[in-house]
Amino acid sequence: MELRKLQRVVIDALEDIKAQDIAIFDTTHLTGVFDRVVIASASSNRQTRALANNVREKTKEAGGEVFSTEGEDTGEWVLVDLGDVVVHLMQPAIREYYNLEEIWGGKPVRVKLNPHSLSKPMPGVDYFPQQAEAYSSQYN
Repeated sequence: MELRKLQRVVIDALEDIKAQDIAIFDTTHLTGVFDRVVIASASSNRQTRALANNVREKTKEAGGEVFSTEGEDTGEWVLVDLGDVVVHLMQPAIREYYNLEEIWGGKPVRVKLNPHSLSKPMPGVDYFPQQAEAYSSQYN
């Protein structure tokens, strides 16, 4: 699947389940293993699991491949490996402690997000009040 389409599928899947503070980073300059890291926060173990499940389902529906999922047993930090995109779903305290943005955050990717997806403005993010379905169709 084309990278931009996969990235959009992941964002839409996260927004469907109300993920918070979604951030996407270009990692091509850091590693040849994957091209994007997506980091999002969830308010509970149940929500991190639901987010991971929705990302897997939507990726498969769009024709993408899910390589592995880790961390669902505790639900504090769930990682979904989609090959070119690695998704980290974390509870806020875990996210703050590990601060993955410091490791991967050198090159944020400009994306369109619903305003509810961010609790605070982030550089490189375009805000659009439309529903996710309204603008996701342009990437399908």
